[in-house]
Formats: sequence, C-alpha cells, structure tokens
Amino acid sequence: MTSSPSLSDMSQGRRFARAEVWIVLALGLGQSAVYAIVALIARLTAGKPLSQQGAALNAAQASREWLDATYQFLGNLFPLAVVALAMYLLWRDGSDPFRRVGLDFRAPRFDVSRMLLLVVCVGIPGIGVYVLGRLLGLTVAVQAAELSQYWWTIPMLLLAAARAALEEEVVLLGFLWIRPRGLGWRPGTLIVLLALLRGSYHLYQGPGPFFANVAMGLIFGWCCARWGRVMPLVLAHFAFDAIQFVGYPLAVDLWPAVFGPPA
Repeated sequence: MTSSPSLSDMSQGRRFARAEVWIVLALGLGQSAVYAIVALIARLTAGKPLSQQGAALNAAQASREWLDATYQFLGNLFPLAVVALAMYLLWRDGSDPFRRVGLDFRAPRFDVSRMLLLVVCVGIPGIGVYVLGRLLGLTVAVQAAELSQYWWTIPMLLLAAARAALEEEVVLLGFLWIRPRGLGWRPGTLIVLLALLRGSYHLYQGPGPFFANVAMGLIFGWCCARWGRVMPLVLAHFAFDAIQFVGYPLAVDLWPAVFGPPA
C-alpha cells in the first residue's frame, strides 16, 4: 500500500519545479531575452535611426571555410542542449516526454495540415509586418547569409532553422507550458506571458519584430492549448525560418529598398 505524498513533499516538489523553470530560462531563451533587451538599448542610443541599422543572421564566424563551417555547426548544436535538458526534466516525472509534449510522429496528417495552415495564416502576414516595420522605421534590416558562399551554406541554414524551431517551440510550448501549469498557472495567463517572452528575445531587431512575435506567440500558444501537440508548431517554425534564411537573397533582388542592407 502506497502512502499519499505529504504536504512537505508537495512543497518541495513545487520548489524544484520553480527552480527548473528558472534554470531552463537562464540557459536558453531567458538569456537570449536579456541580451536582446541590451542590444535594443544599444541600438536606440547609437545615434542613428533603426531603419539605418542591420542585424546579421547566421553571419560568417571565420574567414577560413572549414573553421567557419565548424563554428556554424557547433553554434547550432550546443543550443539544443537546453532542449535535451527540458525533455530530461519532463522524463524524470515518469512519463514519455515526447508523447507528453506531442513531439512525435503519431499524427503526421494532422501535423502537416496544421503546419500549412500556420504558414498561410501566420508566416505570410509576418512578412508583411516586417515590410511595414521597415517602411515605418521600427525594424532594423535583417541580413541573412549569402547562399552562394559555400556548398554547405544552405544545409547549414536549414540546420539553423531546425535548431531555432526545436529550441523555441519545445522549450516554450513544451516545457514552459507544462511546468508552470503544474504550479497552478492559468492557461490564458501563461499564453500571454510566453508570447511576451517570445517577443522579448527578438527585440534586437527592433520594436516591430517584438510585436509581430508576440502576436505569433499568442496564436501558437492558443494552438498548443487546443491541439496538445508541439509538432505542428515546430514544423511551421522551421518553415518560417527556412523561407526567411534561404529565400532572403531573392527578396533582396526583388525589393532592395526594404530587404537590402541599410543605407
């Protein structure tokens, strides 16, 4: 016969859960949010408009090709450690973490159909928000890597997109959705807070991307609560970033005033 957990055990479990949340935040997205806030302050005090500043994505890390490839690969590999930590902490609860967050292949048709829906309803309008932000001077010029630089550039950009999708969606809408709810957080409050966190670590691009990502976070949070799966969100996020990283040079050629480097 097993005894029910005592009040002291429950209190200790809640303390452990809160500590896990703070540790995961400090190692990953929370850390990125702090750096992004500092970067925005630096941009706003730089003495020139945001529209004349740029933010490089997946920039070269070294002049030698093999060294650049090594740095790029490691830079996309080690951030996944926080994803592994989050899944491990959920596994310690005694259940399958992949099934618990919905990061599996049990419902491929559902996942792909929802992914396409999100690409149409969120991804395409997101491009419009970026264009509007550039025209209003609220967004810095995002500069992606040149596709023709090396033979491995496109595969590395796709790896970066996969890393960002896993890091953000599994940690945000997997671990940081489950743990606080176990501490009594209401779903609606949690959706708003996670959306604000999502927007905060994009502040280095300016206020425009902050509001765009908060809106995306609200939609993704609602979808997570309704669907109970992060796989469609991971796939959609990967599609967003893959289109942005790989399609950027084409956008520069078609509309250099908006997508080109700052003057």
